[in-house]
Amino acid sequence: MTVKSKADTLKERQDRRFINKETHTAAKYLRRLEELSNAPDGIEQFYQVLKNIYVEMGHTETGNQKTVGTYCVMTPPELIYAAGAVPVKLCSGNYTAFSVGDSVAPRDACPLVKAVAGFKQTGLMPVYEDCSMMIVPITCDCKKKIAGMLSENCNVTTLHIPASRNDEDIEEFTEQLYQLMEKLEKATGSRITFESLSEGFRKVGYAQYELSEFIRLKKQIPYLIRGSHAMAIMNAAAYMPADMWGKALHKVNAALRKNIAENKTVTTKKLPRILLTGSPIVFPNIKIPLLIEETGGIVAADETCMGERGMWDPAVITDYSFDGMIRALANRAVRPCPCPTFADNSQRIYRLKQLIEENQIQGVIYHVLRGCLVYDFEYRRIEYELGKLGIPVIRLESDYNEEDIEQLRIRIEAFIELIKLKQTPEKRTTVRRDF
Repeated sequence: MTVKSKADTLKERQDRRFINKETHTAAKYLRRLEELSNAPDGIEQFYQVLKNIYVEMGHTETGNQKTVGTYCVMTPPELIYAAGAVPVKLCSGNYTAFSVGDSVAPRDACPLVKAVAGFKQTGLMPVYEDCSMMIVPITCDCKKKIAGMLSENCNVTTLHIPASRNDEDIEEFTEQLYQLMEKLEKATGSRITFESLSEGFRKVGYAQYELSEFIRLKKQIPYLIRGSHAMAIMNAAAYMPADMWGKALHKVNAALRKNIAENKTVTTKKLPRILLTGSPIVFPNIKIPLLIEETGGIVAADETCMGERGMWDPAVITDYSFDGMIRALANRAVRPCPCPTFADNSQRIYRLKQLIEENQIQGVIYHVLRGCLVYDFEYRRIEYELGKLGIPVIRLESDYNEEDIEQLRIRIEAFIELIKLKQTPEKRTTVRRDF
């Protein structure tokens, strides 16, 4: 009989504490989502996916297919499906992994990167350990370093995102996708063909179609769904094959259309309509959308890469050849993307103005993860541009701990009250004074 060393026993205790704390936090935020009233029928499947990954520490449902981890929406999922694998987004909002990563990554690194470092350090998250390969688009310096850290234990490849969107940059990115294709084939043992790539487009296209219908229904006033529930649906997409997620969303869309026919809405009150933008909102770190809706607002739209933006732009094929499809993926990843990693990001301003008009937005909350410089850098310009439209903007900086929740609550509540005052201006008698 082998006697365990003190080091082994200590490691077991640390692992047990990590799992207990992680699952407790995730379960708490799932309960908060469930406690929000009037969730649509069909949302339970998305809750179950998040519960399986973060509470039960389970595996992604992929059948016998291999999984490929991705760290940015600029990784084309169509290529991964074409290689016979399933993409899994590994960006995490995990509080406990963030705490572990805080002792590994530099102090000023963003919480998302620290959470990734924490999961690597512990090796306890099955969805991470299952990956046959990881793809890391280099959108900031921290992503570059985290790619190096991950490569110590896993097959990692990087995608270098161009700083601009001109034809030369698109051509270079297209070449990178061809190189990525070869690496995917080697990792999965499956050859990418015209037929398999077409099937990848079909799977992703179906999910995008259902998403477009979901967004159309979400714009309805009075409201059919809360933004926090919508963000849970979008976060679950990280751990579901596209066709499975599309089928689950189809059921939610059917339920929302039924609610329209039966005149069922989330609320009859005129809640302030908030646009949430900035750094990604990743489960279980969904405290900000929950606080918005617990304090009397509604997240009417989101412009975050883990939200609707992640699947918003379909690839447009103009040349129905293999090369034409690869070029369509390169163009989709770079040209319309409003990510602040690009030098000229006027498209981001245009997209925000479009969302404000389409969703009748009354206020914008700009979320910045502490240390996320690329998003923080753009705040002043966005505040200025939206100020010209009379749209109030507030910057909220946070990380993955829960110590700032009450401070955030106070600021969000005050912001929502400001919007309410603008909705119903107080009648006053104007007194003219001549000096």
